[in-house]
Amino acid sequence: MITIRRAEDRGHFDHGWLNTYHTFSFADYHDPEHMGFHSLRVINEDRVQAGQGFGTHPHRDMEIVSYVLEGGLQHRDSMGNGSIIRPGEVQRMSAGTGVTHSEFNASKDELVHFLQIWLLPAKGGIKPGYEQKAFAPKEMAGRLRLVASTDGREGSVTIHTDAVLHAGRFGKGGTCELALASGRHAWVQIARGQARINGQNLRAGDGAALSGEAAVRIEGIEASEVLVFDLP
Repeated sequence: MITIRRAEDRGHFDHGWLNTYHTFSFADYHDPEHMGFHSLRVINEDRVQAGQGFGTHPHRDMEIVSYVLEGGLQHRDSMGNGSIIRPGEVQRMSAGTGVTHSEFNASKDELVHFLQIWLLPAKGGIKPGYEQKAFAPKEMAGRLRLVASTDGREGSVTIHTDAVLHAGRFGKGGTCELALASGRHAWVQIARGQARINGQNLRAGDGAALSGEAAVRIEGIEASEVLVFDLP
């Protein structure tokens, strides 16, 4: 079974400095029919204007993944980490027992466009942690590259929950298939372009929940970037 979540049906707020879309309920956007999908709790698509951003604020007991599509996202946190995340890089922050952080557009003249992803941890109260890794374009070209996993295998970032995240970039007609173990589910998010997922046409901002499927099958309709979450 595949259920489509269309881009235009997401929660949307334009604050001037921030133009944001919420796939699932978040902050002032509440939709009881879209509270998350299994351990995937948040997918926010954010566009932040130059020099603007999210001031220092706290989190607890959440696995937070940032995936940048355009520009540079400047990160600082109470663990002493400071970095700029750019396209092709994936950042993981485990909030655990508690952490404060800020995220700002690193540019003075260009916007930053990124996905903010939250996953529920397998257990609460872990030690906060941070990790950032870069993946070369060729690693994602025409295939799904593992970018986050429970054990950090294949050079992926380590997330403290039973979930696996793949990312790939596909040209027109490019195909890929990811097998799903029995009882597993998948969420597919189209970050850019258009792709056909298990026979359904999706475009940028669309998401799809897959349950009872043996595999995720991707076919590029045009140049596209696709994220696939393998979930319990």
